[in-house]
Amino acid sequence: MTVTSALLLFLAMVALAALPSSSVALVVVRSATHGLRHGIAASLGIATGDLIFVALAITGLAAMAEVMGTFFAVLRYAAAAYLVWFGLSLIRGASAPMDGPRANDRSGGIWISFAVGVGLTLGDVKAILFYAALFPVFVDLSAVTTTDIALIAAITLVAVAGVKIAYAIAARRIATASQGWRYRRAARRAAGGLMIAAGGVLAFKT
Repeated sequence: MTVTSALLLFLAMVALAALPSSSVALVVVRSATHGLRHGIAASLGIATGDLIFVALAITGLAAMAEVMGTFFAVLRYAAAAYLVWFGLSLIRGASAPMDGPRANDRSGGIWISFAVGVGLTLGDVKAILFYAALFPVFVDLSAVTTTDIALIAAITLVAVAGVKIAYAIAARRIATASQGWRYRRAARRAAGGLMIAAGGVLAFKT
């Protein structure tokens, strides 16, 4: 893998990770409502999902995706169900303190945030298309070495997780700065609606 192809792959992944999407919404809302650790956990889960796709692309994503098609579908529906549940929890708890124990109890643990990030990525059709169609443009899959695999994994972690964590940090800072904001409850309800919409799109898109 050449320096040029590695740089191009990095830039492509950064651009895709930065685009507004259900994964960005998940990271932003988890970080803003339940703390930076949850946002980072979701970010790392999303990056882990991408690493799984990298492994599938190198070993033959088309064949593996066909074999694991049902598994991917189950993950997609599970992630969608969680997003809807999380959105409803935000709306129901709009009158409670954003950082209060009740909100954190409903949110699930750090591992839940991580797992939803993984499931959201593995159920994303756009991610499958990227690794099946565009990834081979940057990487010669027939000549990948162990060093190349390590480099690709590092690029994926830095590009995907780095961008998502930046979103998480920004969201948390905004949430902290808006303590006492008169429209805080409305913003919480709007975030809940966004999560429900993201879950619906994830469940029904083909």
